[in-house]
Amino acid sequence: MHRSTVGEMQITHFGHACVLLDTGAARLLIDPGLFSAGFEDLTGLNAVLITHQHFDHLDTDRLDPLLRANPDARLIVDAGSAKQVAGLEHEVTRPGETLQVAGARVGVLGGDHAVIYPDLGTVPNNGYLVDGTHLHPGDAFVPAPEPGLQVLFLPAAAPWMKVSESVDYLRAVAPRTAVPIHEAVLSKAGQKVHYGLFEQLAPKGTAFRVLDREPSAPTTL
Repeated sequence: MHRSTVGEMQITHFGHACVLLDTGAARLLIDPGLFSAGFEDLTGLNAVLITHQHFDHLDTDRLDPLLRANPDARLIVDAGSAKQVAGLEHEVTRPGETLQVAGARVGVLGGDHAVIYPDLGTVPNNGYLVDGTHLHPGDAFVPAPEPGLQVLFLPAAAPWMKVSESVDYLRAVAPRTAVPIHEAVLSKAGQKVHYGLFEQLAPKGTAFRVLDREPSAPTTL
């Protein structure tokens, strides 16, 4: 887990695709999945958002107690995850919608999960753009709706991508800061290789910042 302040927003990375965004007006947890840890004791959440149904983004066993500890939190999911959370009160949202969650604005982007292999088909995937500044794309290279994005949570590695595609995505979005996520499928050595390439090949004006899993004091980027 690592806490960091980017502008007015505090970010906590719980590993892999799971991040907590505290905007000052809302606390939003995105993708508490099987490869992430440390989010289980969170309180004061306004929403839990799920990008898609895969287990590394949605761990239903830990989701239920998390929501019981956060009775005011809205569970917001993509269309493909609805069956998996059928026993929980939830909202289904789709690309093109804009949600108001407490004091935060959440734009829903994307459409489909990136193709792993054609024989496997694909599933829905929501990207979430928080307050127009912080984009979590889920498992797809979701375009930013406009230039000048403050923070991109950049997929570092996955069965559906190669590192050059992630570099191309980083250059196309050209955020002020890129924070790698979806790193659990890499060894520590592999992370160093991928992160080194992202830092070396990031577009001019983009800072690359790794948020480690170890706790630390908030840092302004």
